[in-house]
Amino acid sequence: MSNCATGVSGLDEILAGGLARGRLFLLEGSPGTGKTTIASQFLMAGAAAGEPVLYITLSETDEELRNGAASHGWTFGKNFEVFELVPPESLLDEDQQQSLLYSSDLELGETTKRIFEAFERIKPSRVVLDSLSEIRLLAQSSLRYRRQILALKHYFSRHEATVLMLDDLTADVMDKTVHSVAHAVIRLEELSPNYGAERRRMRVLKYRGRRYRGGYHDFVIDTGGVRIFPRLVSAEHKSGFERETVAIDNPELNTLIGGGFERGASTLILGPAGTGKSLLTLSFVQSAVRRGEHAAMFIFDEELGLLFERAKGLGVDLQGMVDSGRLVIEQIDAAELTPGEFSERVRTCVEKYEARTVVIDSLNGYQAAMPEEQALILHMHELLQYLNRQGVMTFLTVAQHGLVGDMKSPVDVTYLADTVILLRYFEALGRVRRAISVVKKRTGSHEDTIREFMIGADGITLGEPLTQFQGVLRGVPSLMGDGEGLLEQKKA
Repeated sequence: MSNCATGVSGLDEILAGGLARGRLFLLEGSPGTGKTTIASQFLMAGAAAGEPVLYITLSETDEELRNGAASHGWTFGKNFEVFELVPPESLLDEDQQQSLLYSSDLELGETTKRIFEAFERIKPSRVVLDSLSEIRLLAQSSLRYRRQILALKHYFSRHEATVLMLDDLTADVMDKTVHSVAHAVIRLEELSPNYGAERRRMRVLKYRGRRYRGGYHDFVIDTGGVRIFPRLVSAEHKSGFERETVAIDNPELNTLIGGGFERGASTLILGPAGTGKSLLTLSFVQSAVRRGEHAAMFIFDEELGLLFERAKGLGVDLQGMVDSGRLVIEQIDAAELTPGEFSERVRTCVEKYEARTVVIDSLNGYQAAMPEEQALILHMHELLQYLNRQGVMTFLTVAQHGLVGDMKSPVDVTYLADTVILLRYFEALGRVRRAISVVKKRTGSHEDTIREFMIGADGITLGEPLTQFQGVLRGVPSLMGDGEGLLEQKKA
């Protein structure tokens, strides 16, 4: 059986090919979730392919539909027919109302008759019926409603039309009549967070004989229509690449991490605010660009202008990298972005721009986009697995709560990362200093030392292992010697 392309970005992937031709489908959701927009895109895709299509509207006028289409920059073509189904004048005139028969009998029968007449006149291959709430109200009972839906289904099926019925769930949300009759059921939902824009998601409740992609999928309504972001399944994106250890430009840091970072592995940089997590990732990006590779940075927490200025102070020309086409930097607004859209942006950078180094700064901002911590772990697991299978080196940052002493992370993703780099403040000889150490590396050996590091115009400078201190990771170390090895004393 052939399929109809829906014309909605991402939906055909979720439906494993689109809508089966000659079948009846249900699209349901509360008012404002995007049903009419999706239905219009479905019909326009058919009209663009040269198919006659028919939009039967019981709830909106022809003018309202065309104005809504114009807001997306659309115009309905010659193959696109809108049939505005309004009650005949005899049913609106009180003097001509029948008194011996229920008016609903006449109205339902007249409505069905006019639907069939419009279909016979146009002979469309795609039909949208908007909406079922009006038919449910005319039927007045579940039995008559079910019989009416079955009659419509068999009629359209005999004529091999693909039908999309819309239900705004305003009449009876518990009535599942059409669920059992429809070939597939798609539900749209709108969520209202405490802060930020509304979030929309969709789910396929059923699809007979089709292995569709289950679960919730985020979507947005933009100028130009609905865009759906299929839930990322990392197992579907395996690719062949050579696993190799890639050295970076800093020899001291290379030694600390055991020679470099492996392709297809993720690195988590953990530490309190101000320890240099973002600046450390800049050195990794700079090394990637110098190797002739493409890189991508997704910035949640910092304004890009400030980041560019700070990077310039370290000798890192981010603007030059962007201008050369080697680097893509995106400012992410956590209040406006869904996790599904973020995963889609990352995939685009990897698959379209061939980014081989990806920086996500930070997971604190990512968590703000999705407060449910358990869901965050699952989303991040799939995203990291996907990046690893594409041979991408991924660098994540997490800001810990607190500055020294017993610090906690807002979300524990250390078990997901292949390498964990820990940055800490510590006090020594009356100064606040920074320490760096590698506490985990799955893919090879690494130094188990703790080194002091400084951030300056020459980038990141590492000192000798802090062998004369104990308790550096607690933030208040004990000096076991004369402090030899500290960077200031080393310079002196």
